[in-house]
Amino acid sequence: MMNKSMKLGMAGILSSSLLFGAGCTMGANSDQTEIEFFSQKVEMKATLDQIIKDFEKKNPDIDVKLTSVSNAGTVLKTRIAGGDVPDIVHTYPQNADFKGWAADGKFVDLSKESFLGNLKDGAAESYAVDGKVYSLPLNSNAWGFFYNKTKFDELGLQPPKTWDEMKEVVAKIKDAGETPFASALTTEDSWTVNGYHQLAWATVTGGFEQTQDALKNSPKNGIKVGDPNFEAVADELSLVSGNTQKNANGASYSDAVAVFANQDALIFPNGIWALPVIRDQQPDFEVSMFAYPGKQAGEEMTVGAADLALSVSASGSKKEQAASKKFLSYLTEGDVMQKYYDKDGSPTSVKAVKADGSFKETKAVSDLVFSDKQIIWLHSEWPSEEEFWHLTVDYMNKGDKKKLSNDLNTFFNEMK
Repeated sequence: MMNKSMKLGMAGILSSSLLFGAGCTMGANSDQTEIEFFSQKVEMKATLDQIIKDFEKKNPDIDVKLTSVSNAGTVLKTRIAGGDVPDIVHTYPQNADFKGWAADGKFVDLSKESFLGNLKDGAAESYAVDGKVYSLPLNSNAWGFFYNKTKFDELGLQPPKTWDEMKEVVAKIKDAGETPFASALTTEDSWTVNGYHQLAWATVTGGFEQTQDALKNSPKNGIKVGDPNFEAVADELSLVSGNTQKNANGASYSDAVAVFANQDALIFPNGIWALPVIRDQQPDFEVSMFAYPGKQAGEEMTVGAADLALSVSASGSKKEQAASKKFLSYLTEGDVMQKYYDKDGSPTSVKAVKADGSFKETKAVSDLVFSDKQIIWLHSEWPSEEEFWHLTVDYMNKGDKKKLSNDLNTFFNEMK
């Protein structure tokens, strides 16, 4: 079977022969290597197109074909299952499917590539599979609390650093006649508080592994009312109960955004991805964020994972793999990834990118990304996550600790 370089070469020979027969002297570049870049970021296609165009100007021997389709995740799974792995694959390395593909030898080991040195320490290693790096994570999402900084200043409030301070802030907001939280506590939009629940466990237990030990790796039916960790987490989840806008249990994500933007509540728990939709509401106040408070000051955390992460197909020819690695290396250059950051705004692992204040609202959370203050989404080691979202809002709405304990055991028992 001919690889893409050979096909291009044959096409070039045929084209040259035809042109020569017609009396033309032009010919094609038979040494050009074509590689496919499969992206799952449809909304960033225009930016990626420009980056590719700039890359090709500097590397005329490489032709990068961008694939950007709807329902990209399903398309990619189907292609990989059929043995059709794109040369450069945009995956989510925190997910089980990526880990399985990497373990099965679908991707090239990037552990010794020099361009990893252009990333913040530990950024790529966080997603290692069996001790090897198969993914280049270029940026990350993250979770925290948006807040109305203008109103906080008026009330003399500071962003909380500890959970005790968080409770004091909520109490003072209520004392001032204001509503603390803008929330969407419906089953449909229960994903919005996923980060809240995961970070409650992580800050209480001490981190990612400790939380997995308390939940997924605990004995069957081992999550119990009365356990100090469970009680602390339940207490933190309870802070939302009774402290939201009216009818939060019937509100959608869009409703919660509007509640916050209209200043009908002063805190909006969500991920940094919500900033564009908040900005679209043109709020008449200064928006900012704070990270999830810890037991002590300095123990604040965020949760998130790679958003744009690229792998190289192991099934490509040596020329295709070399060209793919060259493109990955190009993306780790500061001026290149700067173009992506300036549009997307997600915190980047590329050390040379300048965060110039364009996304100052999310800075307090973004600064924790790619540091020991960020944990990877806990569900990266779970087969599913939706029921975890559902049991979270159920508890926030009803406050039944026994049911929360039973629901957690039901969810995690299947993994034990």
